[in-house]
Amino acid sequence: MPDDVAPVPPASFSLAVDAMGGDNAPEVVLDGLELAAERHPHARFLLVGDEARLGALLALRRRAAKACSLRHAPDSIPGDLKPTAALRIRGSSMRVAIDAVASGEAAGIVSAGNTGALMALAKIVVKTLPEIDRPALAAIGPSARGDVVMLDLGANLQCDARNLVEFAVMGDAFARSVLGLTRPTIGLLNVGSEELKGDERVRQAADTLRDSLFGENFRGFVEGHDIAAGTVDVIVTDGFTGNVALKTGEGALKLMRDLLRQVFTSTIPARVGYLLARPALDRLREWMDPRRYNGAVLIGLNGVVVKSHGGTDALGFAHAVDVAMDMVTHRFNDRIREGLARLSQVAPRLTDASR
Repeated sequence: MPDDVAPVPPASFSLAVDAMGGDNAPEVVLDGLELAAERHPHARFLLVGDEARLGALLALRRRAAKACSLRHAPDSIPGDLKPTAALRIRGSSMRVAIDAVASGEAAGIVSAGNTGALMALAKIVVKTLPEIDRPALAAIGPSARGDVVMLDLGANLQCDARNLVEFAVMGDAFARSVLGLTRPTIGLLNVGSEELKGDERVRQAADTLRDSLFGENFRGFVEGHDIAAGTVDVIVTDGFTGNVALKTGEGALKLMRDLLRQVFTSTIPARVGYLLARPALDRLREWMDPRRYNGAVLIGLNGVVVKSHGGTDALGFAHAVDVAMDMVTHRFNDRIREGLARLSQVAPRLTDASR
């Protein structure tokens, strides 16, 4: 369990779940909740969508049925709908679930639906924390030394020094809440590790972090290869660079899987070799399983917002629920406020950097 913050009893909160979002909704969503309900027996979920359809499906899933309360939403948001159009569909399952978070009825939302729509609705309806200039999209990924947190991954294509510092504070809170790290290390993604590398905003953010109470855990600039190496626990960057790095990493992992499949099926000796190596390859497959890292988080809002991959299966959706539960249970937003308070002595510098 993460340090220094007492957890909220699980029965004291609920998550709103967009049952109609995703490629294989609502069946996959409900199968995921069946797994999640087993992992979190005291949790309660507000399941939003077509009540008649969901009621029939819940009857076949005992644990999910016990954990869920239904709320009818007549509409759903297609995956290709523009965010501006999605904002106008007030009866969509995503909007009704988001409204539950904004009103305080639910502590967070999990959705596998339209990413742009979820981000737009979250920013406008749930709104950012008073102390945060912009929310950021964060996710967990694998490295040679364990899981790492990376943000921003696409919510903000252009960022100033203040944004980068806030991302570092939020990344620290995320690593403590979800990964259970007591003193996560932080690095700013840059074109080199030397202090003079990068543009003015990156250098200003680095100076602010070095002079703050985060300085002890700030490791300065890191490069692209440091992400997979696990040089630091939290990688901070702008959304443009972060999204490119994320997609590059995903492509590299897929290439490696495809090459391994080709190698071990190319000849009869290779197939024999596969049988001998299968236990180790199974462990590698489990470690690299994208379902294990499902659940990107829009952080810096007045509630927990978790985006599941639209094409995931039940196990992947359950993992997204796990991420949301960790953030609510360990008072993620309180950790952000505490971190920003620790930066209060450098507030003038943050203000100057944002101009």
